Amino acid sequence: MKTKAAILWETNTPWSVEEIDLDPPGPGEVRVKLAASGLCHSDEHVVTGDFPFELPLIGGHEGAGVVQEVGPDVSWLEPGDHVVFGFIPSCGRCHSCSTGHQNLCDLGDLLGLARQISDGTSRHHTQSGEDLGLMCLVGTFAHDTVVNEASCIKIEKDVPLDRACLLGCGVVTGWGSAVYAAEVGPGDTVVVVGVGGIGSNAVQGARLAGAKRIIAIDPVEFKRETAMQFGATHTAASMADALPLIEQLSWGTMANQVIMTMGVGSGAVLAEALALTAKRGRVVVTNIHPAAEMSASVSLLDLTLMEKQVVGSLFGSGNPRADIPKLLNLYREGLLELDDLVTREYTLDGVNDGYDDMRAGKNIRGVMKYA
Repeated sequence: MKTKAAILWETNTPWSVEEIDLDPPGPGEVRVKLAASGLCHSDEHVVTGDFPFELPLIGGHEGAGVVQEVGPDVSWLEPGDHVVFGFIPSCGRCHSCSTGHQNLCDLGDLLGLARQISDGTSRHHTQSGEDLGLMCLVGTFAHDTVVNEASCIKIEKDVPLDRACLLGCGVVTGWGSAVYAAEVGPGDTVVVVGVGGIGSNAVQGARLAGAKRIIAIDPVEFKRETAMQFGATHTAASMADALPLIEQLSWGTMANQVIMTMGVGSGAVLAEALALTAKRGRVVVTNIHPAAEMSASVSLLDLTLMEKQVVGSLFGSGNPRADIPKLLNLYREGLLELDDLVTREYTLDGVNDGYDDMRAGKNIRGVMKYA
């Protein structure tokens, strides 16, 4: 069949929206008509080359839609099912999955392959017959896609798909960074550095976990103001500005957790983050750093003498098959905000406008709606 998709042909160039050919699903695969896709910064990392993927590639990894066709050997999905894509597939059988760490499933090793998990081939092709890769094996910048069932999480049909798509990455990543990776508890003082799509959800996670003070740090005033709506108690424009504020609020003990959710991570600011952190406090590094960055500025003496911790977090250290339905239930019960996360909506043809707005700091999260 023919459909439309946004393709990246070369780094540091715009997305090209083109008609493509889509093959039927193979064994263990499903064809999904997408309803919506979030515009996440991780796709921007592919554009800039910070994330080295083989090109050409269909972008997008935050998506939700309706199953249209199932391939052989698919036993638990059928046409009409509503699904959210997990940007890391989960097999349910490897050591990581079986010990409750689906975010580290061995199938994640295939993300760089950008082809079908089952056989390493492509179901997506240009009009001239060239194979196309898929961002995170799903390629949600398209009206239709074919993915492996390992990337699908079935959800209730009454959940709006243009909100459910946000659970494919940003919401769970931010929320889990606070609840799971940072282990925020009642009464804690939490700092979130960068309050875009992921940081805003780290704020929500910290609030739901019972934090007493949540300091949102971002140079963009609009994002700081919005963070207050999601549960931040204080804001600052930079970590330097936040230092005296946190000293005052905590009576000098500093923050129990500092969660790094900047648009582009930088090892040069890790020492600043640790300076905001209490004795035995924890810095969670969620933001993506350029692949070529191999150094960080940090006082190792401070790390040792104050028993501070630095931990990484992928997908908020969460389990997509458990956490996506759980967070959607919190949304239905009014405990988790998704509607206000969406600042602007676009069509597929407006994908470059969406990223222009993201770079300009105008969006908490942009969403492309296809239906």
